[in-house]
Amino acid sequence: MAASANSIGAAKAPDSSGLIVCMHGITSSEFDFSTCMQGWARGGIKAAEPDLVKAREHELANGKGSARKLMDELGLIAYSSTNQLTWDEPGDRRAKALEDLKWKVEMAESLGATRIVIPSTASMEHKLADYDQLYEVLHQMAEIARPHKVALMLEFTRVSKLVNNVRTSLDVVRTVDHPNIKFMLDLYHFWAGPSKFEDLDLIKNGEIHHVHFADMPRKPPVEVAEQKDRAFPGEGITPLQKILNKLAALGYNRALSLELFDMDVRRTDPAVTAAKALQTITPFIRGVG
Repeated sequence: MAASANSIGAAKAPDSSGLIVCMHGITSSEFDFSTCMQGWARGGIKAAEPDLVKAREHELANGKGSARKLMDELGLIAYSSTNQLTWDEPGDRRAKALEDLKWKVEMAESLGATRIVIPSTASMEHKLADYDQLYEVLHQMAEIARPHKVALMLEFTRVSKLVNNVRTSLDVVRTVDHPNIKFMLDLYHFWAGPSKFEDLDLIKNGEIHHVHFADMPRKPPVEVAEQKDRAFPGEGITPLQKILNKLAALGYNRALSLELFDMDVRRTDPAVTAAKALQTITPFIRGVG
C-alpha cells in the first residue's frame, strides 16, 4: 500500500545504529532540485544523495550557493551525491567524464557532500592488461577530487564488463590505494550480479563508504531484469536483513540510499516516495543487531 505524505514520521529509525534512510536523486528524477528537496523534507527525510546536475541547474537560476542554502533551510544533509558515468569508457567519453568531474567535485563540496558515486558501466569487452589503465584513470580522478575533500566511491554494477562484483571492486580500490577512492555497495547489483554473500567476509571493518538500498524482484528473471525493475525494500527476494546485519557488523553506520529507476516512482510526488522509503527501510534498520 502506498504511503501518503501525511503519514510521514510514523516510521523513525533508531539513532543508536547510525543508519539513516536516504533518498537517491534518480528516485525522484522527474522533478527539479527545489521540488525534489522540498518533497523529501516534507516526507520526513533528513539524508539526501542529490543529483549534481539538478543542483547545478538550480544554482544557474538562483545563484551560487543557493542549492546548499535550500538544503540547510530544509534540514537536509548530503550524505553522498550522484554521479559520474563513462569514466571507464575509452576515448572521447572518458575525456568528457573527466572534464565533468571537475565541476561536479566543486558542486559536491558546495553541497557539503564528501562523496560522489562513480559507477562502472563499461560495455566493451576487456582484457587483463586494461586494468592497469583503469588504475591510472582512477588515480587521475582521485587527484581531481582531492583538493575538494571529496571521495569517489567505485560502484560495481552487474552489467559492467570491467568491475561487476565485490571481489573485483575491492581489489581495484585497494590497488589504486588513494585516500579519495573508496569502496561502496549497491545491494541490487550485489544480489542480482555475480557476487556471493560470502564475499562480504572479504571487506575490512570500516571499508564500506556508502550503500544503495533496493530489492531485487522475483520477476522478471535476473537474466532479463533491468534497472527499472528494482523494487522497494521488502518487496523482492533479496535477504536484506541478513546483508544489513553483516554490513553493520563490518562497521557501516551511515546512509541507506533508496535508488529506484521505475518511471512511475520517479514521477510520484517526492513526499509520497520519501514516506514509503521511511516505511520500507526503517524496519530493516530496527532489525539490526
